[in-house]
Amino acid sequence: MSETFDPAALAEAMAPLLGLELTPEQRGPVVMHLSIAAEMAGKLKAAKLDDEAEPAPVFTP
Repeated sequence: MSETFDPAALAEAMAPLLGLELTPEQRGPVVMHLSIAAEMAGKLKAAKLDDEAEPAPVFTP
């Protein structure tokens, strides 16, 4: 299986399954947001965590 993510192909495949009809005007922004989400997911996957890592009880920036 390929690790290459194709947001346009995902949008085309998932829209009918979700009962959506994407117009050409809608397709561009949907593909853009899927690309951004994939980039964010890649950054999260790349983060190294110890097995003992625990989530913080309170977020403190």
